[in-house]
Amino acid sequence: MANSLPMTLRVYRGLSSAVVPLAPVLIKRRLKQGKEDPARIGERRGLSKDIRPPGPLVWIHGASVGEVLAAAALIERLRALDLRILLTSGTVTSAAIAARRFPADVIHQYVPYDSPRYVARFLDHWRPGLALFIESDLWPNLILASAARRLPLVLINGRMSHRSFPRWRRISGTISALLGRFEICLAQSQVDAERFAALGCRNVMATGNLKLDVPAPPADAAKLERLMSVTRGRPIIVAASTHPGEEEILLEAHRTLAGLFPSLLSVIVPRHPDRGEAVARMITASGLHVALRSREELPTATTDIYVADTMGELGLFYRLRRSCSWVARWFLMVGRTRSKRSSSARRSFMALTSSISPTSTRRSIAPAAPAALTRKKRW
Repeated sequence: MANSLPMTLRVYRGLSSAVVPLAPVLIKRRLKQGKEDPARIGERRGLSKDIRPPGPLVWIHGASVGEVLAAAALIERLRALDLRILLTSGTVTSAAIAARRFPADVIHQYVPYDSPRYVARFLDHWRPGLALFIESDLWPNLILASAARRLPLVLINGRMSHRSFPRWRRISGTISALLGRFEICLAQSQVDAERFAALGCRNVMATGNLKLDVPAPPADAAKLERLMSVTRGRPIIVAASTHPGEEEILLEAHRTLAGLFPSLLSVIVPRHPDRGEAVARMITASGLHVALRSREELPTATTDIYVADTMGELGLFYRLRRSCSWVARWFLMVGRTRSKRSSSARRSFMALTSSISPTSTRRSIAPAAPAALTRKKRW
């Protein structure tokens, strides 16, 4: 297989093997930055303390929180078929969300670093029978090693932005060698489907955006009642999943709207909760009054901005808002109903099940053989 790859991928595979001795340095740095879970760092090297369950195992991979939550409806449908689910992601936040949102029989693992050695360990241990990659988190060694084992690969909720498309076209041989390993690509839109087809995907179809089918996040009824009580009568705007630079925009918007609605309360939910203290300091420096949820503070009559820097409470603040919610780079206006959303999970599920013949379905969900049994020599 290696000789048939474009030079870019051969160089990538060689470098990703060569830098393995430097992995401890990378891990130490990421641990210091809070980007890794020290108790589960072995998973990044393809090692797991968990035991593979018997029977068919479907592997679903998403980069972070958004992709993991987007898979929720699809996971429910697969579980209804008595299939066990292995869910991988790459961030500490997504791991915490997975633990809260999915039942215990859905196994979460951190995706291994993209080195042939770590990827081989991961695949040898879990032996999935079907792999579903969400959106565009495409790791070359992970894809190539899976395909070498004849593991059926499916790209779901595929997205190819107008900025990424021309970049990939400049190295079309590289992306084609990766996308060509997928049995089918289920794209978010017809435009995405056309772009994936142009880059080398086979069997492409548009099934809609799974993120529009994500069920409402849960909320604690008692906490919601308490917040409703202390904010009663106030218009509320919720800015969710904010990134650095977006909070400053919100503060300007708050000042403008407060001229029309003097009792306005703006709620900021940072994408990364550990930024809460820094966001609160920035708000205080701007002259506005702030309360911080991680300190167990509640908004008072004089609070202008409430920073909700906690995990798993987004559903609480979506239910609290009384004007609109602003979700990192796009607006969700009040009144948009679920009936207007496409049932992307249903269409993705139907496309997935109908695109694979009964024979290949049985092959795809059967446990894959270890690497030593499926290739003549190691690469």
